[in-house]
Amino acid sequence: MARKTRDPGFGYQSKQNAKDIINDDGSSNVVHLNRKRSINDLYAYFVDISWWHFFLLIIFTYTLINIIFGLIYVSIGIEQITKPKGTFLEDFLNGFFFSAQTLTTVGYGGIAPKGITANFVAAFEAMIGLLSFSFITGLLYGRFSKPKAKIKFSDNLILRKFKKERAIMFRLMNKRKTVMIEPEIKVTLSISEKDKKGAYTRNFYTLKLEREKIMYLPTIWTVVHEIDEKSPLYDYSDDKIENLDAFLYILISYHEESFAQKVYQIYSYDFDKLETNVKYVPAASFDEDGFTILDHESLSKVETM
Repeated sequence: MARKTRDPGFGYQSKQNAKDIINDDGSSNVVHLNRKRSINDLYAYFVDISWWHFFLLIIFTYTLINIIFGLIYVSIGIEQITKPKGTFLEDFLNGFFFSAQTLTTVGYGGIAPKGITANFVAAFEAMIGLLSFSFITGLLYGRFSKPKAKIKFSDNLILRKFKKERAIMFRLMNKRKTVMIEPEIKVTLSISEKDKKGAYTRNFYTLKLEREKIMYLPTIWTVVHEIDEKSPLYDYSDDKIENLDAFLYILISYHEESFAQKVYQIYSYDFDKLETNVKYVPAASFDEDGFTILDHESLSKVETM
């Protein structure tokens, strides 16, 4: 008989069609209310956001700062840095481009502050530029040096006959060319069901796997949970398993050669991705010279049994 496990932090309370708590990429899907924020959270925020979001924020902030200082130079008198052009737009553009030169400490020499006020503003802006680019340099280093796993999971789960029973399977591989050393995996099953009072509750089970740890992984690992008498899915038919309001929460860790340390990755599967009576297509083959060929596009491909 399957043994329930303690709540891993998701809570026992549920509802019909409750959303997944963990996204497919391992990020949290929890909406936080009344969360206090501090300036110390900025580093974690900038290190964790996507690259396009990161550079978009840098470009936006850089442009905004130059617009602000460009307006300041116009307001104190554009004649303090260059000759007036006669229109606000041309004077503002001169102030904007002078601001860009000051902020980046380029200083082409075509425009230079002449008055005391302009020199004070330029000196203050140069300090902001030095601090800003130092901050960005630190963030870039943090983003590149942060240890990250790069595991690709199959897009689907499969339910198929296995030995004398049935089994749920999924596959994973390393996106990098490095070999995953001592990968170890843990899988938790969450099932939401209606109780006698009509309320939805979650039950959690730690699934027993065919192999939870291997020495190294150069190609593909098919993770298998056999549905035997000790499985929480043993009493469910294939159709009922397909229609379960259930999720698989996966934690995998391994030693990453690129960072010379252990890394972790979280992933989750919704049972909506479950396919039955199919098997995975081999993704590894050999070429004419005997080298192993690993096709990343075949990780999720299946065929009928």
